[in-house]
Amino acid sequence: MYGRHMAAGPSGGVDPVVTLDQVPRWSDVDPTVPYISDPLTAGSDGALGAAAVSRFPVDPEINSRIYLWRGNPWNLEVDAVVNSTNESLDEAHSSPGLHAAAGPGLAEECATLGGCRTGMAKMTNAYDLPARKVIHTVGPKYAVKYHTAAENALSHCYRACLELLIENGLQSIATGCIYTEAKNYPREPAAHVAIRTVRRFLEKQKDKVTAVVFCTTTTTDTEIYKRLLPLYFPRDKFEEEVAVSKLPADVGDENGETVIDERKIRIKPLPVLSPNNAQPSETATSESSFVDIGLTRRQHGTRQNSFNMDSYLDPSFMSIIKDPDQRRLEQWQRAAQAQKGFNCARLLGYGDLGGPPLSAAEEYSLHSRYLAKANSLNLSEIAEMKIVYRGGVDSEGRPVMVVVGAHFLLRCLDLERFILYVVKEFEPLIQKPYTIVYFHSAASLQPQTDLGWMKRLQQILGRKHQRNLHAIYVLHPTLGLRAAICALQLFVDGEAWKKVVYVDKLVHLFKYVPREQLTIPDFVFQHDLEVNGGKGLIVDPRTKYIYQRAAN
Repeated sequence: MYGRHMAAGPSGGVDPVVTLDQVPRWSDVDPTVPYISDPLTAGSDGALGAAAVSRFPVDPEINSRIYLWRGNPWNLEVDAVVNSTNESLDEAHSSPGLHAAAGPGLAEECATLGGCRTGMAKMTNAYDLPARKVIHTVGPKYAVKYHTAAENALSHCYRACLELLIENGLQSIATGCIYTEAKNYPREPAAHVAIRTVRRFLEKQKDKVTAVVFCTTTTTDTEIYKRLLPLYFPRDKFEEEVAVSKLPADVGDENGETVIDERKIRIKPLPVLSPNNAQPSETATSESSFVDIGLTRRQHGTRQNSFNMDSYLDPSFMSIIKDPDQRRLEQWQRAAQAQKGFNCARLLGYGDLGGPPLSAAEEYSLHSRYLAKANSLNLSEIAEMKIVYRGGVDSEGRPVMVVVGAHFLLRCLDLERFILYVVKEFEPLIQKPYTIVYFHSAASLQPQTDLGWMKRLQQILGRKHQRNLHAIYVLHPTLGLRAAICALQLFVDGEAWKKVVYVDKLVHLFKYVPREQLTIPDFVFQHDLEVNGGKGLIVDPRTKYIYQRAAN
């Protein structure tokens, strides 16, 4: 379905030149919907926001200019190919294989350009490539704290390449993924930026561009682009309706750049001073405007020619935006403090559930940020605590995640780093049906976390975690744990927590998850014997297997 170049043979031959006629247009590919079950918005139930206005409506003319191809861009016969490089434009940091295919002339010309700044682009000849030109651009480094700046810099890269294409009278361009693993840019967020920037550019300049080819060289990138392209380039009304609920909350401005409302410049009417007391008139305003930048006149010991500007200042504009996750946490805490009246969870000792509900798009955005942050951190100290770790598979082949309650020591645990570790560990599992095994053995003395924290963790994991969760097998449940799970069902999420299966004995757990698929701490075996009295059970001291004693 998607074009792919032939691999080089063992004799060292080069890849054949591929023309655009050999690469299928995006509009010609039969619409498929593999992304419907994707976490872009977990929990969309089919009523796909028919009343909502699509931010990326169907446009066959734009779609006819989009191609998706598996292979290196410099094997394509197009007007220009994009090289993702560093600020020095040196060969070592360029797209792998480009300079070898283009010949030594490319490196010599790059050395004369004087480098290139991040987010900008420069053009050279293509030399031995089938393309006419090479456009060099420098992608940004990624840090979770400054993810908005990185998104906008990456958007600038794509837009600068397209603008340079048009300025030189060229019409077709092939680009790979403008990011590198060394710069820690997450693949999927980068694909969102790339696709939406190209879409916004073509909405304004489609008459000047005949083809934009997204080139991927890995299966992971190919699958990401196949999943995201229908959101920004829907081929029919059904895909357009799906995209309404599956697009992230922030898809940028008219150029595809991320906009922070708190940093927008606000224009307000200039107050007119009355001739008598030089105070702002309550009724009259002038036609002119001023930019509110939070400046006020200084009063030099007299109020003769001064006036009060306080009522014209915008506190939300004057404040500097904080980290979005920190801001969300503060909003959550304020909402909890503001909530008054009857609170069943609080009265029962389970904490405050006053956190604001999140939409599917907000949950996806929150999950993406936490996942990107988790992938950029070393969380080995959390892993060493063995609170959460991978098991094998259950009796029906579903992957298993193990949670050990006794290892969850609140007094010496950084909960925020623990959440990051959980998101990172659960991410490979929640893409398909999976199982959780929770050992509550000897955990009854540990202080419990409040349900508000559990609700936040569940929102961060996303709705796909809830949907693909098959069961939670709870070993050695206590009365207090059963009550807490009942509260989770009532106040947090009935769908996920109603999948709890209580197991009183280890031998019963092995009916659901085979013994050889679990790594079980020694104290769990001892606790099982103490709780169940050891009647009729034999524990192998070497293998830790538990057997039913044969009847005499």
